[in-house]
Amino acid sequence: MRDTLSLIPRGRFPSIRRRSASTVQANLGYRCNQTCQHCHVNAGPHREEVMARDTLTLLMQFVRASGARVLDLTGGAPELNPGFRELVAEARAAGLEVIDRCNLTVLEEPGQENLAEFLAAHQVHVVASLPCYLEDNVDRQRGKGVFETSLRGLARLNSLGYGTALTLDLVFNPQGPSLPPPQAGLERDYRQMLGDRYGIVFSRLLTLANMPIQRFGSMLASQGRFGEYMALLREAHREENLDAVMCRDLVSVDWQGYLFDCDFNQMLGLPLRRAGQSRSHLRDVVGQSFAELPIIVRDHCYGCTAGQGSSCGGALAEGEEPGAQGEKPRAQGDLHAAESVGV
Repeated sequence: MRDTLSLIPRGRFPSIRRRSASTVQANLGYRCNQTCQHCHVNAGPHREEVMARDTLTLLMQFVRASGARVLDLTGGAPELNPGFRELVAEARAAGLEVIDRCNLTVLEEPGQENLAEFLAAHQVHVVASLPCYLEDNVDRQRGKGVFETSLRGLARLNSLGYGTALTLDLVFNPQGPSLPPPQAGLERDYRQMLGDRYGIVFSRLLTLANMPIQRFGSMLASQGRFGEYMALLREAHREENLDAVMCRDLVSVDWQGYLFDCDFNQMLGLPLRRAGQSRSHLRDVVGQSFAELPIIVRDHCYGCTAGQGSSCGGALAEGEEPGAQGEKPRAQGDLHAAESVGV
């Protein structure tokens, strides 16, 4: 796989600083039961990096002392970490909102047969990946049979109150080097298609831009389209999105316990910097504030400010048509265009 950090320019993206952290996002490991082409983590079934139990203990100590209100669990498939359920139970008992970034197919993995019931019992906020409402597009991006398995997972979550009494958000990623369509319009399409065809309900749709790093960035580089995509992100930059980018209010923790400004910087090996420290570990920073620290930026950060903006919570602003400030990309969420989109 190509190294993408060396391809990403530095010094163009505006300087920004941190505020107090309201969310701690922890990567519990790179092990996943899927291998998706857009994955910025390069996760997969054969990855062995998993957050150890002592690091999970440190993580909860850090979160409690930080004043954060949200513990956001990601991976890989975070549920495959042996300590996942204990961590969730402890965080919920401490009054934290817990987000589980779930790929849906993990609900049918051996040993996870009662995972959906566990999540519902602890009122975990589920953010589920479903990059399209059409089977061919999902299977092309995530693997054959993933769409059908995902629908079964969604139906099961719905039966437990998700999408009505409990929060179930869906995540859309473009399949290629284009910006997401406007979030509000695409959400209406998702509701219509999933509701009419399959009886699926959900809380919100979150549209996320693909970052030009790890597996997706390597694919662009091999196709000779890396520079083209970087130019699209830069040209679509909107200054007003800078105030809402997630890194200003979030701390990212990797599977070893090291801190980063965001999950994307984590994958690029760009650690959160404190005075005199090249990188920081959980054991060294419990109870410390990161407010006003400068955020490490490179040009991949334009992926968060382009067009309607992009974050782990979806669009940052009301979206205009993607590409309005540059070349118009294919709107693969559009009801009439979705059938023909591919990479």
